[in-house]
Amino acid sequence: MTQTARGSAAENPGTVLSEESAEAGRFESIDPRTGETVGTHPIHEHGAVRRAVETARSGQRWWEELGFAGRKRRLDAWRRLLVARLDEAAELISAETGKPLDDARLELVLVVDHLHWAAANAPKVLGRRRVSPGVLMANQAAAVEYRPFGVVGVIGPWNYPAFTPMGSIAYALAAGNAVVFKPSELTPGVGEWLASTFAEVVPEHPLLQVVTGFGETGAALCRAGADKLAFTGSTETGKRVMATCSESLTPVLVECGGKDALIVDSDADLHAAAEAAAWGAISNAGQTCIGVERVYVVDSVADRFVRLVADRVEKLRPGEQSTADLGPITMSSQVDVIREHIAEGTRRGGTAVVGDEDSVRPPYVDPVVLTDVPEDSAAVTEETFGPTIVINRVRTADEGIERANAGSYGLGGTVFSRARGTELARRMRSGMVAVNSVISFAAVPALPFGGVGDSGFGRIHGADGLREFTRAQAVTRTRFPMPLNPMSFGRSGRTVRRLVALMRLVRGR
Repeated sequence: MTQTARGSAAENPGTVLSEESAEAGRFESIDPRTGETVGTHPIHEHGAVRRAVETARSGQRWWEELGFAGRKRRLDAWRRLLVARLDEAAELISAETGKPLDDARLELVLVVDHLHWAAANAPKVLGRRRVSPGVLMANQAAAVEYRPFGVVGVIGPWNYPAFTPMGSIAYALAAGNAVVFKPSELTPGVGEWLASTFAEVVPEHPLLQVVTGFGETGAALCRAGADKLAFTGSTETGKRVMATCSESLTPVLVECGGKDALIVDSDADLHAAAEAAAWGAISNAGQTCIGVERVYVVDSVADRFVRLVADRVEKLRPGEQSTADLGPITMSSQVDVIREHIAEGTRRGGTAVVGDEDSVRPPYVDPVVLTDVPEDSAAVTEETFGPTIVINRVRTADEGIERANAGSYGLGGTVFSRARGTELARRMRSGMVAVNSVISFAAVPALPFGGVGDSGFGRIHGADGLREFTRAQAVTRTRFPMPLNPMSFGRSGRTVRRLVALMRLVRGR
């Protein structure tokens, strides 16, 4: 979802490594709205991170042997505890990211629902199932099941510091793994809070541990002996994570950025499409990897659509007060990116319908709507990650799809069309598409979440997400001797010829 970055909460021995185990000091998490310190956290170096992985491994076998039912009881208890303390977590998320409190609550609602789905569906998705042995191996009983890797390392982002990493953590735990979690340096307190609440319901072993720090701590986790690594962050950082994990052939799941497009066809419900564009682009101050960053609207309805979007967006206000619609830019360095994208877009012929360069007033950015921006400008090709939206006209929805697919990213997408929604959605080069809604796929626990191209690979959520944190194991068992056994030095000269004749008879037609 973009670059990692700073963050707070109570430490819990056994789930969060102690201060003494961090050899390079401590750092502060900061409220981006006020600059005030939210909490202080240890910087864990390589030795401490490796010990965390080793400690997690010591309890993982116990967790695996609880079985699906035993793990579900513990995960259900964790879910109930998260619900009971939801406002506490929301306050922490709001403090570390600056997002409005209700947005933090919405994030946690999604966490709870996904956790429930993972625990409830793990037996059906991952449990042992029989498969047909086929005609050649009719004497075998064949089965497949999905076994946990062991210890899964998770490196999470700051923009959705609970929902996004829990897409890996909850599913990995439900599959029988232990987890070592490195939260963003902007939101370490959220990670520590998750670990401490899990320890309350699973006190026997430290199965969810947190290591905090900066990029060096993340690199240490890649090298610490975990059996799989799940990363969410920028594409460039994802490449470095992959390179580091390749040193030990550690498999990786990589979910990176996006430059998601919304297609508005001539027959679309324009009011609904405009509302979706506003929410998809501006919510969470635009700091959403699956947010709407560009819109391709059919020319015949473009003027009306732009007016509807502008009318909606120009009413939205950032701030720290409870009535604010969006919060600050959490990572201060992103402000310069946002400013440059706005400036280049207008400098190269785009029109600022709402806002302009003066909308950037750190740590806040007022919503900005640009139209008719050249397709090769940074505002169209690169991830802006701010409360901006580019609306460009196209002759047809088909042209919109072509432009949407021309970029290097392929995470999510949106289509508004009454007659052709599903058809157009299937043609989008992306991991997920919403038809006549926006970002809805992320809220459906049964659907896989992930991208293609520069948006990464692998899937969290759904059955695919559960299997992502397991290894398939195939088992055959001989039920009776085969009349024809070609896999023996004692076979007769006619055995293979008879098998060939059999294949010609049953498979050659």
